[in-house]
Amino acid sequence: MPADIRKITVILDETHKEMGRIIAPPTRRAAAIAVIANPFAGRYQHDLSELIEIGAELGAMLGRRCVAALGIAPEAAQSYGKAAMVGEAGELEHAAAILHPKLGAPLRAEVGGGAALVPSSKKMGSPGQVLDIPLGHKDAAYVRSHFDGMEVRLNDAPRAGEIMVAVAVTDSGRPLPRVGGLKHDEIKGEDGLR
Repeated sequence: MPADIRKITVILDETHKEMGRIIAPPTRRAAAIAVIANPFAGRYQHDLSELIEIGAELGAMLGRRCVAALGIAPEAAQSYGKAAMVGEAGELEHAAAILHPKLGAPLRAEVGGGAALVPSSKKMGSPGQVLDIPLGHKDAAYVRSHFDGMEVRLNDAPRAGEIMVAVAVTDSGRPLPRVGGLKHDEIKGEDGLR
């Protein structure tokens, strides 16, 4: 059964200046957020396969929207992340069912690959609460300049019987990175680490 979507929001964040220094080109992050009905709100359900399939659907759709918001070719995406917030009539396992078994592969297809794990977070919350989407380099987890996060918030979500699902994609790392480590242009992208 496809996701019962109430709303979709797309956010584009560009940093043009940091600490008085011009960032050229600007660092850019995009987040796409879907607010969906939780089919298991208010009751225990042992078999969460319906949410697992919804995760696959949302991974593709939200990843595609992030890449479109950035205006880049999928292969130009550099980092990604995923997160979900379950309303109070749900449970954390509902967020896990959406995020983990099947969301990653369709997201990777939309961003031109991805050898590294997709960082994730999940929480229970109510309308207007912040959801942090952790970010990491899509092909090499050791690229420190891409350890980041994107904060999203919707004033009307998630309601008690909803789940707010978010994906973030970037075309760069943090502005002015200088903590060392492996650089984006040094990666091999074979093992997900380097």
